[in-house]
Amino acid sequence: MATRAQWVQGARPRTLPAALAPVAVGTGAAAAVDAASWRALLALVVSLALQVGVNYANDYSDGVRGTDTVRVGPFRLVGSGAATPRSVKRAAFAAFAVAAAAGLVLAAMSSWWLLGVGACAIAAAWFYTGGPRPYGYAGLGEVFVFVFFGVVAVCGTTYVQAGRVTGLAWVVSVPVGLLACAILVANNLRDIPTDVTSGKRTLAVRLGDARTRRLYEGLLLVPFVAAVGLAVADHPWAVLALLAAPLAVPPLRLVAGGAAGRDLIAVLRDTGRLQLVYAVALGIGLALS
Repeated sequence: MATRAQWVQGARPRTLPAALAPVAVGTGAAAAVDAASWRALLALVVSLALQVGVNYANDYSDGVRGTDTVRVGPFRLVGSGAATPRSVKRAAFAAFAVAAAAGLVLAAMSSWWLLGVGACAIAAAWFYTGGPRPYGYAGLGEVFVFVFFGVVAVCGTTYVQAGRVTGLAWVVSVPVGLLACAILVANNLRDIPTDVTSGKRTLAVRLGDARTRRLYEGLLLVPFVAAVGLAVADHPWAVLALLAAPLAVPPLRLVAGGAAGRDLIAVLRDTGRLQLVYAVALGIGLALS
């Protein structure tokens, strides 16, 4: 049986900033129109539960397909044999149930059409590596991450607090989505050799090592350009997001310097940290503006 520490590892805590970031920025966008409220906490529960759910679902699906037999990245429950596929699948659906329950409460307090959005988010989480034709194996993972952990999460967080999706929410969802994609790109860059062997055609596999590194660099740099643009346009305190810039230096150096294999695990950690600090700073800046 897997230990408690191994279950925590299986939840992949280094990816959780991708769930925290959109709620922070969406709440900042709501505060910009004086609409921030405690509903942000429920939105945070939904986002975190979905992230944990997709991590366990990924662990389960990759494990039963045998693509985690040779593992370079973080610990996997099924691939390592520490937990049975059935137990990990149950953990994934338990997390999805938590997200659904919190989402149901939010829908009851705001609008019932949110249930449809939530259902799509859960389906996207499962079919990333699950089902007969997982889209993550076809190079579409970054698209769905951008949509659900960028646009949908930021705009949804703003909507449940403000009662509408503001233009600002749409704009700031872009840098959040790009940084979420950067986490996935760093993960898939590390896994190119094993993914090629197992037949996973991720975007990194399709682009190749060199172009994936350039993509990662762009995904980290564009959000800072966006913050400057917001500051110049109408939200001067958005410049606070630049406080996160020093955190971009270590992962950029590693990726540009050709780091591979286990050395890229640090890039995954540092990218998550960067995204979280950037999002909190930007959220505060939007609220102050």
